[in-house]
Amino acid sequence: MGMRYRRYLAGERIYGCSHCKTHLATIHAMRSRAFNGQHGRAYLFDIVVNIREGDPCDRAMTTGTHTVRDIYCVKCNTTLGWKYDKAYEPSQKYKEGKFILERNLLVDVQ
Repeated sequence: MGMRYRRYLAGERIYGCSHCKTHLATIHAMRSRAFNGQHGRAYLFDIVVNIREGDPCDRAMTTGTHTVRDIYCVKCNTTLGWKYDKAYEPSQKYKEGKFILERNLLVDVQ
C-alpha cells in the first residue's frame, strides 16, 4: 500500500495522538471541553486531521441516540473518539459533522 500522507498543523496549541504524537487538531478547532467520552473527559472539535473513520452505527448516549463513527489515528490505529454523523434530537443537531477526542488519548505537541 505505500506511505500515508499526514498533515502537520501549526499554531499555539496542537493536540496529538498520545501513542505516536501524530497531529490531530488545534486549540482553534475546539468547540467545547464539556464532554464525556467512553474513558473520561473529552473535547468537541470542528476539524480533526490524520484520522481514519470506521463504519457508522447508532449509539445510545446520555443526550439521546446518535449515528456515530469511531475515529482512529492514521499512523498507529489507536481509537481516539468518534465523529457525529447524525443526531436524532433537535437540540443535539449542532454536533453533526463534529468530532469527539478523548482527553486521556491526547498530548500537547510542539
